[in-house]
Amino acid sequence: MEGVRLAAVEGLLRELLREEAPARIAALTEELFREARSVPGPPDGASPHAAALAQVEEGAISLWNWAVTKHTGSVVNDEQRAKLRFVACRLVCLCEGSDPPEATIRRQILMSMKTGKGWIDIGKPDLADEFLEIAMSTCYLSILCYNFGVETYELKRYEQSSFWLSQSYDIGKMDMKYSHGKEMQAKVLRLLATAYFEWDCNLYLDRALKAVSLANQEDLHPAGFFLKVKILLKSGASDEDINSAVAEFLHHEMSLDFCLNAAKLLLEHGRESVGFEFLKSVSERFESSPNHGRITLLHIEFLLQSKRELLAKQKVEEIIIGYYTGKQLLPEALNRLHIILWDMAAKHYEAKSYSEALHWYNYSVSFYTPGQIDQNLAKLQRNMASCYLHLKQVDKAKEAVKEAERCDPNSIFTKFSVYKIAVMEKDTNKAVEAVIEMGKLAEKSSQHEDKLRGEENTGTNLLSLAAQIALENEQQVVAIKALEYLAEHLQDCRQLFAALKCLVRLTLSKVMADNEEKKDEDINSMLTYLTLAHKRLAESFTDEKFTGDMKVLEAHWFRKVAWNLAVQLRGCPGKMRDFFLLSFKLSQFCPSDKAVLIAQKTCLLMAAAVDLEMGRQPVPPSEQAELLSQALQHLQACKEIWKILKLTGDFAKDPTDTLLLLYEFEARSKLNDPALHNLMESVWEQPQIEVKTLEIIASLAMESPARYPVLCKKALKSALNLHRKQTVIDVEKFSKCLHSLINLSLPTGLTDLDACVLQEAWGYFEDGLSIISSTDAYPEMEILWLMTRAWNTGIFQHTVGKCREAEQWCGLGMRFLSHLGSLKKTYEGHMTGLYSEVLDKLDRAKGFLSKEQE
Repeated sequence: MEGVRLAAVEGLLRELLREEAPARIAALTEELFREARSVPGPPDGASPHAAALAQVEEGAISLWNWAVTKHTGSVVNDEQRAKLRFVACRLVCLCEGSDPPEATIRRQILMSMKTGKGWIDIGKPDLADEFLEIAMSTCYLSILCYNFGVETYELKRYEQSSFWLSQSYDIGKMDMKYSHGKEMQAKVLRLLATAYFEWDCNLYLDRALKAVSLANQEDLHPAGFFLKVKILLKSGASDEDINSAVAEFLHHEMSLDFCLNAAKLLLEHGRESVGFEFLKSVSERFESSPNHGRITLLHIEFLLQSKRELLAKQKVEEIIIGYYTGKQLLPEALNRLHIILWDMAAKHYEAKSYSEALHWYNYSVSFYTPGQIDQNLAKLQRNMASCYLHLKQVDKAKEAVKEAERCDPNSIFTKFSVYKIAVMEKDTNKAVEAVIEMGKLAEKSSQHEDKLRGEENTGTNLLSLAAQIALENEQQVVAIKALEYLAEHLQDCRQLFAALKCLVRLTLSKVMADNEEKKDEDINSMLTYLTLAHKRLAESFTDEKFTGDMKVLEAHWFRKVAWNLAVQLRGCPGKMRDFFLLSFKLSQFCPSDKAVLIAQKTCLLMAAAVDLEMGRQPVPPSEQAELLSQALQHLQACKEIWKILKLTGDFAKDPTDTLLLLYEFEARSKLNDPALHNLMESVWEQPQIEVKTLEIIASLAMESPARYPVLCKKALKSALNLHRKQTVIDVEKFSKCLHSLINLSLPTGLTDLDACVLQEAWGYFEDGLSIISSTDAYPEMEILWLMTRAWNTGIFQHTVGKCREAEQWCGLGMRFLSHLGSLKKTYEGHMTGLYSEVLDKLDRAKGFLSKEQE
């Protein structure tokens, strides 16, 4: 029958270990639990099923481990885990045998205790009895209870912990064979006292004190005495009670460390009378110890904490006297003393009690020998120098800094001290030199710094402070030098742009001061700073505190500065262009709203205009070609922006299209660019082109190095046609356009002119006459010029024997003469006489021809 039940249990067990579905796991758990409860306990004699039981034991251990894993993964709950432990433990006990080895017994105890504890944890202590009794039958129960006590204590389950620890102590006390010695019993009791103490010291004070007193009776140990004092302090016991507790362990040999920790405990809880009295006793006990200085240091620390500075100073002076009379502190204690002294000095420094700070620093100096080289001594001297500077004792500050330089000449902090004195003395050159040295040291240290020490920003922090000090002392040159380094090396984006803004403002004020000697230098500096701002804005930022909105705000600020500078630099076209281009580049970090697009368009137009203007100056051909090519690049970028901008509103009156056309025409014509032909084709197709635009194109077409007479003539003819089409002709503009067209069509100084050329020019003169005849507003000087050109052309024809042509052109001149006003008399006599000669000569020529024909 027993074999059948075991087989059933084993089958269910194997199925459970393979199962994954929670519902099925729960059902199998219940079945296993029922079956295992009906399995009888271990037999008195040897089992007849040894092989089968070995297999069952292996399965039981697998089940135990499986239950732990599944409970950790929340597959089984606390009750299911208790039931599975019950099954595993029952099966292991069944398989125990008559003489199990110690390891098996230990495992059985552990499983029995945890099974029993599992039932207790879920509120079923009656089911725990069987397993606790099994555990009680072994000699390992006391230590196991202690382990449970430790486990629950670490989980802050103080009630359960006190139960298990009490059990451990009681078991060990009940029978010595279950005990692991007095030391272990004392250890259990100290932890039990601690559990009561941390659970509720007020409620369980008596229990805690009883436990720790028992522990001290079992085994004298510093931890026991310390714990007793700690409990008394927490409970608010009287000084008398605490004195009694302290007196207990004064009669025993305790280490110096223990005594110092006890003194700290007393003093930290405000028991000064007890604490200082105790320290006095400890000092006497360890008078001859090389570590005696540690006692005095602790005394000093707590005197300072209780605001008894005068007494603390007396103690320090005692140490100094002892130091020079053979009672020197050990290195560790001396270092600690220096820390205490420096902390006090720093405290007074922050409170602006600089004289008192110096008093504490001087104590520290007392422990250094003359001529000693030590980096800490350098730091000490620098700190003292700062105090002297605040007290306006510059000479003493200089002496301290000189000593710091002797000890640590390559320290950035030493250079900073030198810098502060230079600023105070208004020694600009020395201050600038110190800033340069600080920059070099900061750059060098940034390459080798141990970042774990958190000193990677030391250099930039000091230089930031240097800039601030210079500004506060109105030393702009020095501040600029410090800010220039910061602008190059700061990693914090907000600090970086703050430094750049400060640089820009400072330099801008110098530019506005109209100091012509240094104006170019300052403008170049501004260009450098704004270029750096663009470079840093273009970098990808990892600083989470520097948001996208912040970046936009910075870009707006710098682009506006660049714009304003460009506008003010009309006398420096190259710089003007550079600032306009910088403003454009900076604006590319801003959202492309209408205002920004307009600014971008204007910047590029102005940059192109400046390049063209510079190209008109007497410069080498290669430089001119470069300027013109740059202008084309700016115009191309401007066109793209203009396309987008025109989609945002009505720009009918905006001259941008015209400017783009004229600038591009000038650049391409002077570069002899083949693309000029396509550009002009688009121009001739424009229905609304203005007269002024055509006139400028005509002018540019002949401006060196460009030479496009055909294109120029076409533009002028188109302009003349547009003039004629106007309701009221602007004769002033018409006359100038006609003047240019005739000049181009009828070159001066040429006599042998083609008939077609003369015929074309004749038409232009006729156009002029028709307008002159219809208005009195035609400029008289232009009429005179037309008359003169027509007359001279006739005279040139007369000179080469072309009498007929001469008569025509001179006659044309006489027609213009009739329209002259006040100037008519001046030319009429001379021209009439010459014209008669021309006519006579023409008549004679005609007569000669007639005779020949006869």
